[in-house]
Amino acid sequence: MSNSNQANTTPKSVGTGLLVAITASLCCITPVFATLAGIGGIAATFSWMEPFRPYLIGLTVLVLGFAWYQKFLPAGRHGRPRTQEEIDCACDEDERPSFWQSKKFLGIVTVFAVLMLAFPSYSGIFFPDNSKGDKVIVVKESDILNAELNIKGMTCTGCEHSVNAALNNSEGVLEASSSYKSGIATVKFDQTKVSVDQLATNVEEATGYKVTEKKIIQNKTSNQ
Repeated sequence: MSNSNQANTTPKSVGTGLLVAITASLCCITPVFATLAGIGGIAATFSWMEPFRPYLIGLTVLVLGFAWYQKFLPAGRHGRPRTQEEIDCACDEDERPSFWQSKKFLGIVTVFAVLMLAFPSYSGIFFPDNSKGDKVIVVKESDILNAELNIKGMTCTGCEHSVNAALNNSEGVLEASSSYKSGIATVKFDQTKVSVDQLATNVEEATGYKVTEKKIIQNKTSNQ
């Protein structure tokens, strides 16, 4: 492989790695930004890609790893002696590579790819703290109910934040949490201000996910 071929191959590897990293993160990024933009209907658009995410992450690592390998591999060190043509063109090695072929650009792309792949771990920063813990809310204990919503479409922690935001923004909700692993959201609410049916509707309209089942959970203290 000549030096010019190496230079041409690196940008292709960088572009491929970046594209794969973004693709691997679509199922996590889309719900968050769709919810923030108020277009929750598209939140679950890429949820079908979740099973392929581990493979796409692995492919991203391989492609970018190969790009870095090319950057640190000296010209002519490809397991064979340099040809006369490569020796004659050695002057090209002294030319300053363009920004798109530089290690700096590759480093920027690598950092961006890592941020994309790690998006679920920090997606919560895009949502305001809607917890009611520091607010004084006057309700009758007999009016407080707990409910479970079975939600289809959640694939990562970004999805959880979207669902939690939809529930916490609903009037009468005291606490809300969800788990993409179980596909269940639990919510404590004041039944005089909102119904479990309305909560399910709010989730579907805000996130685009489908609430497949909703049920009231009997308070443990009520049986005593």
